[in-house]
Amino acid sequence: MKIKKILCLALAAMTALAMSSCGNNGGSSSDSSTDGNGSDSSVSESSNTEGKTSIDIIKEQGYITMSTNAEFEPFEFMEGQEFKGIDIEISQKIADKLGVELKINNTSFDSLPMELQSGKCNFVAAGMSYTEDKAKNIDFSDPYFNASQSIIVLKDSDIKGPDDLKGKKIGVQLGTTGDTYCTENVEGAEVSRLNKGVDAVSDLVRGSLDAVVIDDFPAQKLVANNAEKVIKLDDALTVEEYCLAVPKGDKEMLDLVNSVIKELKDSGELDEICSKYIDAE
Repeated sequence: MKIKKILCLALAAMTALAMSSCGNNGGSSSDSSTDGNGSDSSVSESSNTEGKTSIDIIKEQGYITMSTNAEFEPFEFMEGQEFKGIDIEISQKIADKLGVELKINNTSFDSLPMELQSGKCNFVAAGMSYTEDKAKNIDFSDPYFNASQSIIVLKDSDIKGPDDLKGKKIGVQLGTTGDTYCTENVEGAEVSRLNKGVDAVSDLVRGSLDAVVIDDFPAQKLVANNAEKVIKLDDALTVEEYCLAVPKGDKEMLDLVNSVIKELKDSGELDEICSKYIDAE
């Protein structure tokens, strides 16, 4: 009987220890990042980063993480469960340069600078234009694409150019240069900020907006999908350049990104990538 009691006490102690161990591991959670094919993955942190550059850590962990907003065709968009677009292919070239896997975080456009500042990604590729305000907190690469902001209106609209936007209800994508331009330069405008350009055009078609201001190439796609109801005006509101973005002060990452952009430009491959998506529109 005494032996049975000892065995029972031992088993109870072992069970309690096992349950305690499981409880300590139960609080972990995964982030919303994915690899290039859209499958779930997580961004890990090196346990010992002292004396290492961001490139050292990337090579050590075997992957590089890019953040984007995949609502911006032809630069980044979803095709089924896969990321596609100009920025996606440029990002893959950056990963290939290091011989590592590309992982992608898909988030809202206005949160992309914070992705860099909080260490959730190594770089951003999202059709992002250089602005002095953003450059206070993140570093921009050399430009890789010339862009502009365009106006989308209903076919029977009395808005014929930029001057006619005064006092109108204008839809923009939150955090973009279109948002900044309309807020700062269009007198009396009522600016409606949405997470997706397609939502702004939907509001335009429904009659709750007078116009939509968005980057030119996405504007072309949005108009093509609503060709019976909307048009894109000829006059551009702005002329700007798309850049990739990296954490402020990360010279090694900036040098890597710029070197890949230069190689793609010099070889003509960047033109080929752009033509693949733009000429097909």
